[in-house]
Amino acid sequence: MQYRTIGNTTVSAVGLGAMPLSIEGRPDEERAVATVHAALDAGVTLIDTADSYHWHAGERGHNELLVARALARYGGDTSGVLVATKGGRGRPGDGSWTVTGTPAHLKRAAEASRKRLGVEAIGLYQLHKPDPAVPWADSVGALRELLDAGTIRAAGISNVDTARIREAHAILGDGLVSVQNQYSPAVRGSEPELRLSTELGLAFLPWSPLGGIARSSLDGPSGPTSAGTAFHRVAAERGVSPQQIALAWLLTRSPAMIPVPGASRPASIQDSARAAGLELSPAELARLDAVPPS
Repeated sequence: MQYRTIGNTTVSAVGLGAMPLSIEGRPDEERAVATVHAALDAGVTLIDTADSYHWHAGERGHNELLVARALARYGGDTSGVLVATKGGRGRPGDGSWTVTGTPAHLKRAAEASRKRLGVEAIGLYQLHKPDPAVPWADSVGALRELLDAGTIRAAGISNVDTARIREAHAILGDGLVSVQNQYSPAVRGSEPELRLSTELGLAFLPWSPLGGIARSSLDGPSGPTSAGTAFHRVAAERGVSPQQIALAWLLTRSPAMIPVPGASRPASIQDSARAAGLELSPAELARLDAVPPS
């Protein structure tokens, strides 16, 4: 397992995105807990959640509570696990997502998340998405207040452009430690944000890091085929999943990159975690770098 840093905290280079354990099509609790435990067994020390990761109305915090229960039931040491959560979005239960970035809401949400996670202070609290109805400085200012109050130990921002990163950095200083934007082999619109995060020493946690990579692209009537992109072909040559190749490639994009692939089965996160030990050759990287985004 490789390790990287988020602020002053060392974490595994590949984390666990816990959202699939609580949203539509989620597994039962036994399998969900087994998935978290499999991640820990594989050396994963970063778990990404949010108060809005749930399915039905009235379930706010479902994923946070699930992660807390899974950690409490784990037989090993979890003191080195960083749980990152997010606030500022909601799910009414009809499949839609809302955004609320008022300082009052964010401070209430953070305190509720802290209680659900059962911690004295949240290790990493991320503003889930800018609210167009609220000045960005006001929303980020709430994170500053949460840091000063000791409710959270570090702050992050998500779904942001470079201007918002710079403004948040000016307000939060060393308290800002991460940026979480969409980034994958198929979606690379956040290249400027990745470069700026690297420059400022902020961890970059790509959400949906496996976008454009489907395991079925390797499945033919006689087993693995050469169909799909270079990611699938390199995977077939290596005898590993295309997901592993995609994650290993992401890790080469920047030392700030820490992908958090989602998983709803133990085997999935175990496979993803192995990407942190997979070294790609210069020739393989050249082939993968040449694949255009979708």
